[in-house]
Amino acid sequence: MVTLVNGVPRHPKKFVFVLMDNFTMLSCAGAVDALRIANRLAEAKLYDIVFAGEGGEEARSSSGAVFRLAMDLEELNREDTVVLCSGVEVQAATTRRLVNWLRREARRGVSIAALCTAGHALAKAGLLDGKRATIHWENQDSFSEEFEEVDLTKSVFVIDGNRMTTAGGTASIDLMLTIIATDHGEELASQVADQMIYSSIRTDQDTQRLSIPTRIGVRHPKLSQVIRMMEQNIEEPISPSILAQEVGMSTRQLERLFRRYLNRSPKRYYMELRLQKARNLLLQTDMSVINVALACGFASPSHFSKCYRAHYDTTPYRERGTQAARVTS
Repeated sequence: MVTLVNGVPRHPKKFVFVLMDNFTMLSCAGAVDALRIANRLAEAKLYDIVFAGEGGEEARSSSGAVFRLAMDLEELNREDTVVLCSGVEVQAATTRRLVNWLRREARRGVSIAALCTAGHALAKAGLLDGKRATIHWENQDSFSEEFEEVDLTKSVFVIDGNRMTTAGGTASIDLMLTIIATDHGEELASQVADQMIYSSIRTDQDTQRLSIPTRIGVRHPKLSQVIRMMEQNIEEPISPSILAQEVGMSTRQLERLFRRYLNRSPKRYYMELRLQKARNLLLQTDMSVINVALACGFASPSHFSKCYRAHYDTTPYRERGTQAARVTS
């Protein structure tokens, strides 16, 4: 707890929001506003909010909005907290200078939080090795392939020592409410949530994606079980006959189940899951096309390319080239 003198903290906790190129406004704004509202409700400056970034002049969000920065990547006090904000194309935004700065500040004992996709930058700096972490679900496949030393979870946020990561979106609010509750009590955190019309405060035990029945719009336990097995076995696909056997059905019954509720065969649905992961890996990692194919259960690169083109109307190589052109332009 912060010691108060006449209702004012002796030392407000300083949060340095580091805005990376193309950062997501929702995650950043949610975190900032939670701290701002805490200050207003406490009628005291509990938290000092500063915006920083490479160059110290301005940063552009993925929506195109430009933010004026107060400082460059400078030396901080050990008691400060860095909040790293990122979004699309995080790999390009993770510069060598940023990585070196993060390592230096980490050695000084500074606490570091990473919102949305910014966990990639922390992992690149080696600051999540051996730790639990999370990242936006769209980046989970590429992250787990690149950073095997990190214990990646599907939680909305994770606090492991002085490293904090969130899944993006409104998960940054949950993290800040947890911090506020730890620093100043549950009552203030609840009051902040009420001000934000945030009716359900999530914990690190909550997962970021909707349940399978909610996502597919169908509540059928055996269908959900089969889809879960598919999602957990992308690299080594399971045959429809074994999937059917696992849920106590015949292959024909499984076929009818998928046709009825999803208007496609189990084989087609499984293929789409594998291709979706492949596309994420192509766009978010520098893995070779052959390794992407193997990671998604394709033994033959030519078969992978054929399936990919049929589904996305482009080849894996062209997909990779298009992404590279977007990053460098």
